[in-house]
Amino acid sequence: MNKQADLSPNLTHWQERVDMAAAFRWTARLNMHEAVANHFSLAVNEDGTRFLMNPNQVHFARVKASGLLLLDANDPKTMQRPDAPDPTAWGLHGSIHRLCPHARCVMHVHSIHATVLACLADSTLPPIDQNTATFYNRHVVDSDFGGLAFEDEGARCASMLTDPKVKTMIMGNHGVLVIGDSVADTFNRLYYFERAAETYIRALQTGQKLRVLSDEIAEKTAQELEEYPDQAERHLAELKAILDDEGSNYAT
Repeated sequence: MNKQADLSPNLTHWQERVDMAAAFRWTARLNMHEAVANHFSLAVNEDGTRFLMNPNQVHFARVKASGLLLLDANDPKTMQRPDAPDPTAWGLHGSIHRLCPHARCVMHVHSIHATVLACLADSTLPPIDQNTATFYNRHVVDSDFGGLAFEDEGARCASMLTDPKVKTMIMGNHGVLVIGDSVADTFNRLYYFERAAETYIRALQTGQKLRVLSDEIAEKTAQELEEYPDQAERHLAELKAILDDEGSNYAT
């Protein structure tokens, strides 16, 4: 239980809200956000259609647990609400939560190294180290960027995430989108994807030939990391502990 829970407003899905707020704050600290233009969402019902998401035009560094929107992907009046979400966030995240119930949490950013990778003619991520191997046969490249992610674009992206094994989408000419089972699982994947993309981009900058892992070792490494116990949960727990020690108001 978060030590600030006794100060929490009477809102539903409180622990999920706290986890989300911590992920927003840490993403800003790592400079993986882009002004007020990126979004995270988390499904809170069984079929995934009701979800929490950050409010429109609020900086990640100021997101609080109590300020997260609770939305219904099947509500056609969502954009008429006085606190309506960003229309591109609604188009992308709403479509994914409506069409991909296994995507419990969705995180989309324009982080620097992931976006550089997304701008290459070949945006696939080869397994050249442990972090890049994490994503071996577990990412998809969207090479059909169609402009801002309103509902048609969102539905197109959702159609590329139907394979539960694929949890990372490199959005060509755009950024990266990561899905997962929880906030901890998804944030951990997002963090490591940015690290992996940075390693690959820096390796390319040397101009030297890359030492690429064999398919067998890359798959073995990916499976071992998937099965590594509690790593994502401990990662998020430690980040929340740091924020709590600093007196952050994220969990209010």
